[in-house]
Amino acid sequence: MTAKIYCRERRKAECGEKRPRFRVVAVSGVDLKVYAKHMRLDELKQVAEQLGAELVLFETGRGDKRHRDEA
Repeated sequence: MTAKIYCRERRKAECGEKRPRFRVVAVSGVDLKVYAKHMRLDELKQVAEQLGAELVLFETGRGDKRHRDEA
């Protein structure tokens, strides 16, 4: 079983902003502690590469009214 890091895009961060846009949601198959609340995609890719893990990005459904009403 390969290790996986699951993450999603933050809802309040927009493209082009100079702020980290991703949040780690879950980790499977590897013992990893994440101390940062938000990370950049390049940082997540480097962590995944060093661990030999697969990076899984969740689709958030941005702009879809149905997803906003469920929260």
